[in-house]
Amino acid sequence: MSRLIDIHAHVVLRETFGAAGPYGPELGDEDHLQTFRVGEYSIRVPYIDSVFMEVDKRIQGMDRLGIDIQVLSPNPLTFFGGITSPEAVNFAKLSNDAMANLVRSHPQRLMGTASLPMQDPDAACAELQRAVTELGLAGGYIGTDYGFTLDDPRLDDFYRTVVELDVPLFIHPATNNGIRGSADSRLARFGLELVVGYAYEETLAVAALILGGVLDRHPSIDICVSHGGGAIAFLAKRFDSMASFQGEESDFVSALRSLWYDSHLEPGASHDLVVSVVGKDRMVFGTNFGGWDTPNETNEFDRSLGTNAEQLLRLQSDSQERVK
Repeated sequence: MSRLIDIHAHVVLRETFGAAGPYGPELGDEDHLQTFRVGEYSIRVPYIDSVFMEVDKRIQGMDRLGIDIQVLSPNPLTFFGGITSPEAVNFAKLSNDAMANLVRSHPQRLMGTASLPMQDPDAACAELQRAVTELGLAGGYIGTDYGFTLDDPRLDDFYRTVVELDVPLFIHPATNNGIRGSADSRLARFGLELVVGYAYEETLAVAALILGGVLDRHPSIDICVSHGGGAIAFLAKRFDSMASFQGEESDFVSALRSLWYDSHLEPGASHDLVVSVVGKDRMVFGTNFGGWDTPNETNEFDRSLGTNAEQLLRLQSDSQERVK
């Protein structure tokens, strides 16, 4: 039977507080909900004494859901896409050191991914190299907006580094850029930053990767996009229609199947649409563990994605060793 591998699980690392200088991050000590500050942006969060910060509670929660392995990732609020390079580099280094120490505490159950200062592509290459070869992290984890698009040629050396290290790259949006919140103030109501803002950023990211030629220039790269790629499955055929209108040929659906997508979607029509468009063989299981939309149970479909996660994470060779 396949192992249940959760690739969408964020952590909050105490060792990183203040690591980005004036940008934070900073966590208050209020009861139940705390104020988490990044730059001028702040949000009320239930981090203290939760799975985000207490590894024993995380393992207990994994056991309740039947999760065998969890791939931990940086808190999206700390991608720091808009800050200056020195602070971003310092934060990434301290974050990755802390991440490596955390996953070493439960090496059969936890893996970790690297925070990267993508506004400085050369520094991002160096830090990914260090995180993978020296710290043993499983891959890179980045946001969607660093002041330039993900198909910008300045990132080609970074993508080449991902391929040379033979690791996956995970992409997840954020509600802030390290300095302030969303540029569109309309997203500040009704939880739209998470519901609409995330889907918007994920859709733009997939479009940039495919239409901007990243997958053509780096055909062997493995990139996984959160939440089923946002609205990309819903809009896929419209990309083909636009190409036809512009006098070009397009098979956008086939191109979508060159990427990976996590399955953290609401059950029902949206989940089924993504599966039907990108294919079950390009999906991996994710929970946003501890977050507002964490599932209460898992099922056979979730577990069936374990072999895909093993392929994405390069785990096939140790499938008999990590979890007995």
